[in-house]
Amino acid sequence: MIYVCPMSAIERAIDLHQPSHMISLLDPATMVDTPDRIHLDNHLKVGVNDIAEHQEGLTAPDVHHVQGVIDFAAAWPREAPILIHCWAGISRSTASAFITLCLHNERGVESELAQRIRDAAPHAQPNRRIVALADEIMERDGAMIEAVERIGPGDIRDSEGYLFGIPVDS
Repeated sequence: MIYVCPMSAIERAIDLHQPSHMISLLDPATMVDTPDRIHLDNHLKVGVNDIAEHQEGLTAPDVHHVQGVIDFAAAWPREAPILIHCWAGISRSTASAFITLCLHNERGVESELAQRIRDAAPHAQPNRRIVALADEIMERDGAMIEAVERIGPGDIRDSEGYLFGIPVDS
């Protein structure tokens, strides 16, 4: 299983689902420490802001950040869940969950995978820059970008999303 949450729900997610691996996507200045129940080597820290275009003073996701997510998610052994979080659990984390789903499923089902995220989390709004970079790196010929565009923007009523899970296999 892949679990996604805002930063405020990390401890609850770990208590409930006991993930072996964790990806944190946060502003470099607010990066979290590795929780005691996650082995240091099983925690990927990605210091990026939630932006789609370069902005002065902020860190935009780039190819190295996204390649790191891809490599980490590809190496995840799937014996226990993976937890992916960002500040609000809406954009960077849902983009990384989508990448993880795409890595562990066959090509051609990107739209189905994006819809599974939408069904589990109406608030999900995957960061388009992260998805576009992953689409290019993974040579998906625009299928990942199209899938995210098809589900449209998330229904963001609150300042953060909530903990949700999605099975890896389609």
